Amino acid sequence: MPESCLFCKIASGHVPATIVVQDDDVVAFRDINPQAPTHVLVIPRRHIALLNDLTPQDGPIVAKLVQTAAEVARREGVDERGYRLVMNCNREAGQSVFHIHVHLLGGRAMA
Repeated sequence: MPESCLFCKIASGHVPATIVVQDDDVVAFRDINPQAPTHVLVIPRRHIALLNDLTPQDGPIVAKLVQTAAEVARREGVDERGYRLVMNCNREAGQSVFHIHVHLLGGRAMA
């Protein structure tokens, strides 16, 4: 775990966050600057900085991120109306924390 990684600190409990769901592999928490009524970030506990760093062995954790996001969408009541999942890679795509994560956005129409 890089000492400076905000999401590693959230996953370890060293930085507070509004946790929605967590288990041994992933943590889902509310975004502090929400872009939709439902805006939850889903992260792996293990530090992976970029999508470019994923290996074939990381397939199960990527699947777990998506499955967890879908479960959160159900719990938040946005699954039937619709929701968006977003993953950014590197600065020009909008990645500001270099620990892979899925943005779950819902609760409003997406443009």
